[in-house]
This record gives sequence, C-alpha cells and structure tokens, in this order.
Amino acid sequence: SQYVALLRGINVGGKNLINMTELKICFEQQGFRDVTTYIQSGNVLFKSGEAAPAQLTRRIEAVVAETFSCRASVVLCSQQQMRDIVERAPQGFGAHPAEYRYDAIFLKEPLTASTAMKSVLTRQGVDQAHAGIGTLGRGCAEAAERTGRHLGRGRDGGHGEGDVLAGVGRAVLDQDA
Repeated sequence: SQYVALLRGINVGGKNLINMTELKICFEQQGFRDVTTYIQSGNVLFKSGEAAPAQLTRRIEAVVAETFSCRASVVLCSQQQMRDIVERAPQGFGAHPAEYRYDAIFLKEPLTASTAMKSVLTRQGVDQAHAGIGTLGRGCAEAAERTGRHLGRGRDGGHGEGDVLAGVGRAVLDQDA
C-alpha cells in the first residue's frame, strides 16, 4: 500500500532538525519502498506491505525518536484515504487560490473532525471551515498573514501547513496504487 506519513514537530523554529535525506534513509532501513520526502517539513511518501495503520504509525514514531533523538507525532494516510479526502472536499475548495487561502488540517486519532470543529474560530463573510473525514478544511478571504497566525504559520509568509499538505496530497494521488 502507498502511504504518506505527516511528521509533526520537526524542522520547526530551528528545533528537532532532521535532514530529509537522512529521514529517507531511515524509512528505507525499515524496509519501506519507493521512499520520497516532500520539502523540509517531514512529509514522507512510501510503500509498505504492513496493513495495520495504527501499528505502522507507532513503529514510525519509535524509529524516528530512536534515530534522531526527537519526538515526532505522525499522522498516516493511505493513498485511498487521501483520494477520499479530495473527493469529499466541499465544492469549490481550492478553486480560487489567488483570492483565498486554503488549508487542509489532518487530524490524529482519536481526535475527530466534529470535536476539532468546536475549537475552530471563523468570521462570517471572511472565512469558512468544513469537517471532513479525519480532516478540517478552511478557506479564508483575508490576507494570508491572519490565516497563517491561526494555523501556526510564520510571520515571514513561509509555507503554511495547507500549502504543504496540498502538495503531498497531489504527490500521493499521482502515485500508482
């Protein structure tokens, strides 16, 4: 099966620095195939014959902690899950990137979208949030600076999590099953 491992808590603010080449090698040493990293955020595309996602997630978290001496939280999505997320996105989500900033937020179990939605603040006429299956989607009409603050994006206008995950999503969907 094809997966994307979204590693959170690495290469942020100069902390928990992990070289992507070394991360790729770490995954390959675990027997994963066709390993590719996506930018410096710790997103890893790979194939594995292991079918238990929860066990696979724990295994990746343990090996990253042991290899790099840092704790990373892993959200694991299969290629089919990523397809389902894209297919179930609200109509028009991502359709006007020049006018709106779009973010996809992947949730780690046991957190559900309905529970997470209770914490999402939106302003009428400015932004919207939608619950998906294991995800939240958000579109904002105001400047990216405001949306970035709410999602932990740097003031320098660097990549927001939605930008990164959109790219990873495209990469997963482009892979053959």
